[in-house]
Amino acid sequence: MKVDIFIPCFVDQLYPETAFNMVKVLEKAGCDVNYNKDQTCCGQPAFNAGFWEESKAVCSKFLKDFKEAEYIVAPSASCVGFVRNYYSKLFDNSSDHNNVIKIAEKTFEFSEFLVKVLGMDKFGAMLEGKATYHDSCAGLRECKIKEEPRRLLGNVKGLEILEMDDVETCCGFGGTFSVKFESISVAMADQKVSHALATGAKYLISTDLSCLMHLDGYIKNKGYNLQTLHIADVLANGW
Repeated sequence: MKVDIFIPCFVDQLYPETAFNMVKVLEKAGCDVNYNKDQTCCGQPAFNAGFWEESKAVCSKFLKDFKEAEYIVAPSASCVGFVRNYYSKLFDNSSDHNNVIKIAEKTFEFSEFLVKVLGMDKFGAMLEGKATYHDSCAGLRECKIKEEPRRLLGNVKGLEILEMDDVETCCGFGGTFSVKFESISVAMADQKVSHALATGAKYLISTDLSCLMHLDGYIKNKGYNLQTLHIADVLANGW
């Protein structure tokens, strides 16, 4: 199966190792992984900031870059959710309307693709310790992802998954929300991290590095003993 990967801007710039780990797992699953070097952004930052025309220009490039892809897989439910749910708003009643529908149908978040498309949930991963999983808003509400990451993590040798209280509550990042409403954002991060620590977990895992980046900043500022990990980093560990 040929898979085109989409690497979000901040993953490319700040967490490239996660992208390489995603490729590692996909290749172990038997996929022929392709990376289009011309790719840039999905267009979500500009859209969320209210610059729809500027966003549309970036989205048009995304459509062009991935037009021939069989499957598009990304380590970010946030970007996938944007492509699936908001491209149709930008390109409604346009010549790209049908292309947008096709792109949305073949764009998947990493854990979702492994379980739903490939039908695989075991990769021989190993990680000792207790962990808790954070449902990102985009993963849970926009991509309807709930059980897939938990199935994958449940098959990681040595890893004990503990559910935190209010697991479906937002972490407080929300992109530009964390900039515009800093105090509220920090308070929400405090609540999420407190719930994670209460489980006794050593690791805080999610499908979204945007959430993890926000939470990790708060964790380090407070000096807590809690490590954030993307699910691709977990699944690529130990082999």
